[in-house]
Amino acid sequence: MFVNRRRDRLRLLWWDQDGLCTWYKRLERGTFELPQVDSATTSVVLTPTELGLILGGIGLASVRRRKRYRRTA
Repeated sequence: MFVNRRRDRLRLLWWDQDGLCTWYKRLERGTFELPQVDSATTSVVLTPTELGLILGGIGLASVRRRKRYRRTA
């Protein structure tokens, strides 16, 4: 996922079994709210849920994650 400096345009690369797909979204108003990371971080791994929240305009800082069962490997 790539976002411009103004954070009103987002480009997403997605691998579909036989090639890359490019998704592009431009906001008419507002900006995309990205996860808070320190300046030394070069990449962030997002879950599909987090990506959906960003695209839907929901701030990740205001979301509470409830405990769920997770199988450990």
